[in-house]
Amino acid sequence: MSSTDISINQDVHHPHEEHDHHHDQNFFEKYIFSQDHKVIGKQFLITGIAWAFIGGFLSILFRLQLGWPEATFTFLEPILGGWIVNGKLNPEFYLALVTMHGTIMVFFVLTAGLSGTFANFLIPLQIGARDMASGFMNMLSYWIFFLSSIVLFVSLFLESGPAAGGWTVYPPLSALPQAIEGSKGGMTMWLISMALFIVSQLLGGVNYITTVINLRTKGMSMTKLPLTVWAFFLTAILGLLAFPVLFSAALLLIFDRSFGTSFYLSDIFIGGAALSNTGGSPILFQHLFWFLGHPEVYIVIMPAFGIVSEVITTNARKPIFGYRAMIGSLIGISVLSFVVWAHHMFVSGMNPFLGSVFMFLTLIIAVPSAVKVFNWIATLWRGNIRFTAAMMFAIGFVSLFISGGLTGIILGNSALDIYLHDTYFVVAHFHLVMGAAAFFGMFAGVYHWFPKMFGRLMDEKLGYVHFWLTFVSVYLVFMPMHYLGIAGFPRRYYAWTGFETFNFFTDMNTFISIAAILGFTAQFIFLFNFIYSIFRGRRSTANPWHSNTLEWTTPVLPGHGNWPGPLPTVYRWPYDYSKPGAAEDYIPQTVPFSQTQSSNLPQERDLE
Repeated sequence: MSSTDISINQDVHHPHEEHDHHHDQNFFEKYIFSQDHKVIGKQFLITGIAWAFIGGFLSILFRLQLGWPEATFTFLEPILGGWIVNGKLNPEFYLALVTMHGTIMVFFVLTAGLSGTFANFLIPLQIGARDMASGFMNMLSYWIFFLSSIVLFVSLFLESGPAAGGWTVYPPLSALPQAIEGSKGGMTMWLISMALFIVSQLLGGVNYITTVINLRTKGMSMTKLPLTVWAFFLTAILGLLAFPVLFSAALLLIFDRSFGTSFYLSDIFIGGAALSNTGGSPILFQHLFWFLGHPEVYIVIMPAFGIVSEVITTNARKPIFGYRAMIGSLIGISVLSFVVWAHHMFVSGMNPFLGSVFMFLTLIIAVPSAVKVFNWIATLWRGNIRFTAAMMFAIGFVSLFISGGLTGIILGNSALDIYLHDTYFVVAHFHLVMGAAAFFGMFAGVYHWFPKMFGRLMDEKLGYVHFWLTFVSVYLVFMPMHYLGIAGFPRRYYAWTGFETFNFFTDMNTFISIAAILGFTAQFIFLFNFIYSIFRGRRSTANPWHSNTLEWTTPVLPGHGNWPGPLPTVYRWPYDYSKPGAAEDYIPQTVPFSQTQSSNLPQERDLE
């Protein structure tokens, strides 16, 4: 079969065949209140990027405090105002910075920004659908998320400051407005913002699941779906089951704060006076929070699993190793993620036998994760690798996932976790395995699908610079933290200079802060590349990476409806790369087996 056969099969359209017709739209209908899944995906992406820079800036502020605890920061007074007292960062504001940084990065960037962007953009394109099952619900999902963003952003400017109870907002601190300044209006707005955010995620999740189940094009069976779609589909199921639990936790916390109930409060004394609350338990909140909190780890990382799988197989020019094993591992992770939540609570005084059960389940979840790592490495092995910027970030993701995952096995052991739990070891672990790794997956996806989003290519040389500066700085920030944690260095401390033992780590904290500033600065290279390439980047062809999946069979910039003619028909799985006997090193899903007789396997010879 010649390459001409493939291109003809992709490019033939039948304009006379009926498909969705969309009337001429004004600016607001097309770009603001759009019901086109591609526009909504880009809205999630741009909002997520904005929040990433806000969250990153907050982390730089508290890293300044940690790196130079004796220094004065009068230059920050024009920005922070009253939160700088005599040149020093206010201790309560430090806790607010940590709280807001965690909330923004986990929920607004790595959940909404990552999943909201790529699930919206890719699901209809990769399953051969005109759009999501409900365009209006999809639009509503974004705008409720945006409203949630506004509520949280406004809380930064309250006189009493934003929420300051840690991103996990454990009661009783979060349940008592009179406890600290950050437990007042800022905490109320945090809870309102989270409630709106959860509604947004549920709307999106229902849409993703319905679309994948009902709107697949002809021939697109579940076993022919790209791993990206599998990842988004299972992520949506996780969110649909887990987020309502956090919603109920937040609702009960609002009741305790505002209506005098005692779900989480009991035997509380403030200023020597006893409060009337009795019968509640703060441990109940921990159970509810972490029942969402651990699936949330995989809600963040699973879309990155799918993106990285797609980018690696495309740029290694090899079929993905163990396609069904990859699907099985995704399903296994999804199931197990719901039964390991209490490993976050080993230090809460739980029964040691119960702790051993959760320890056992936690260590088991390493197995499907290891399957994925093995399959990615096997796919890379002896591949004809193209080191694009997307591929660099995908390989970087695998490195970070291995590094962070190994420390997770250590923390899964309850005896070790009791010692390490409130140290920088935990900070290093979850930032590597969930934070930085998920960011690398997100960057890989942006570089890879940017041509389909905007019709242009991002600059590869700037992409390499961005990758290396980010990759090196991430390891320089978080690897030393493991040593700090093993040495017993506590997390969430505003200053440690009053402890003689910890003064030995001043230089290391300074080093970490310098590396963090380097990593944050490197993201401006990405921002420039992203914005510049939208308007001035090199124009892309319809399929610049020679990929097999359906999104590359659309025009360079697909309109609302995606395909101008009939929907494509799918004949094969999405990973027919470098197939022996084929004229090209890729065969798109839309090419019938009857056109590839020279490369068909024995079981494929009688297929259409």
